[in-house]
Amino acid sequence: MTDNARHHSADAHEHDRGLTHDLRTMLSRRRALFVLGAAGASALAACSSSGSTITTTSASSEEAASSAVATDGTCVAAAPQETAGPYPGDGSNGPNVLIESGVVRQDIRSSFGSYSGTAEGVPTTIELSLQDLSNDCAAGTSMAVYLWHCDRDGEYSLYGQDIAEQNYLRGVQVADSAGAVSFTSIFPACYSGRWPHIHFEVFDSLEAAVAGEDPRLTSQIAIPQDACEKVFAYDTGYAKSVSNLSDVSLQSDNVFGDGWDAELATVTGEPAGGVTISITIGVAEKSANTESAPAAPPAGGPGGGQPPTGPRGR
Repeated sequence: MTDNARHHSADAHEHDRGLTHDLRTMLSRRRALFVLGAAGASALAACSSSGSTITTTSASSEEAASSAVATDGTCVAAAPQETAGPYPGDGSNGPNVLIESGVVRQDIRSSFGSYSGTAEGVPTTIELSLQDLSNDCAAGTSMAVYLWHCDRDGEYSLYGQDIAEQNYLRGVQVADSAGAVSFTSIFPACYSGRWPHIHFEVFDSLEAAVAGEDPRLTSQIAIPQDACEKVFAYDTGYAKSVSNLSDVSLQSDNVFGDGWDAELATVTGEPAGGVTISITIGVAEKSANTESAPAAPPAGGPGGGQPPTGPRGR
């Protein structure tokens, strides 16, 4: 894989018109979101306070609730700095999706640019509510989130043997006036040696995300056990995840094993109609986000334990 610019035809779609177009589009949308901010915040609060049809058994409901989307203005704990893993796709270890036109998108199920293909799996909405802990826990308005995760087979686009020519399940969103971002995706698999999880990076702005700056925070989201079991049992495409999940726990995971209170999401909905993964992320000052020494990478899985080395490639 290379970071060469993709070829765009004369009749290119909106997401193929370059990063300058993406930035203009996002700024225009942000003006509209500012007007609708109050309505959006109310809708998010209503969603997060609805009754869950999937509950956790791997961790207490109190722990899950502490990481759910906060709506009462209270401060949450800072999300810990974690490894980006070997497959970040951000230029720090090979391919760089952040320089590609079209990466700013809400629906990340399909590949974009010169790639084509759609990831299959249980439909999932991923909602993050950002709190700026350096600003009295104010909403992380205008922060940019780059989010990625593995597919139903436990492989990562741009790296997996069968999906190196795909870039799905990767995308960037900019937080609205309530500090909220939302992605339409699929439910991640459980691959050997790792607890089911989602990777993300937080930048102070969209411009910082696409300009090659280091993220303010790199972390991961843990998915509750009951939700995983229910999804994996519902969709036969997750067959390998059933046995993989039985061999790992949050306590034994090489990322979450030292504590997961600030990283455990809540899950609502049913697999048949789609589920929603929600979490509030406390974003500390960049200088406070220092990763502890990682544990050894899991055996047999696609990775996720060791961080990439070297500068961010462009």
